[in-house]
Amino acid sequence: MPKLSKAWKSALIIVLAILIDQAVKIYIKTHFQLHESVRVTDWFYILFVENSGMAFGWEFFDKIFLTIFRIVASGVLIWYLARLCKRGASMGYIACISLITAGAMGNIIDCVFYGVIFDHSFGQVAQFFPPDGGYAPLFYGKVVDMLYFPIIDTTWPEWMPFWGGEHFVFFSPVFNIADSCITIGVILLLIFYRKMFVEEMETDKKKKPEA
Repeated sequence: MPKLSKAWKSALIIVLAILIDQAVKIYIKTHFQLHESVRVTDWFYILFVENSGMAFGWEFFDKIFLTIFRIVASGVLIWYLARLCKRGASMGYIACISLITAGAMGNIIDCVFYGVIFDHSFGQVAQFFPPDGGYAPLFYGKVVDMLYFPIIDTTWPEWMPFWGGEHFVFFSPVFNIADSCITIGVILLLIFYRKMFVEEMETDKKKKPEA
């Protein structure tokens, strides 16, 4: 059996991650109503939410700007991956960038297409390719999130200053497989390949022609 090149391995990581991400999202969208949840353990729930913003439900900019930003960022990452494979970079480093790319592309699919191919999930389970059309125009779909880990869910003691009696949850964001790919890729990159990333950036600077 012929050995897969680094480019093919990178493509395989991206495709598999996107397929898993989309399979989970489509299942949640077609089997759960919005805000419906299933308890797996005390610290892990499947909780269906949707967001218009970036990873973990954060929102900073207009929806169309975020979608275009994701598309441009994914294009840059794919170009960077192609260059890394051509240079013969470490497969571990390529795998990290591949995971980040897959995560970005997975959420792009939601933003671009989900508003068109699904109807809304308010008080109902969404229909796939509804006959009356989707819930939003192209590029205005919402990202499907479902992974919720309230590792600590408690109330601060009354005697505590400022927070006494207030409800506290750690970790409160709800996220998806694509967000996880981005987070895992970045963490591994920082732990194991930070030096390589810095060297790549320095190499780029040296190659730029002087003005």
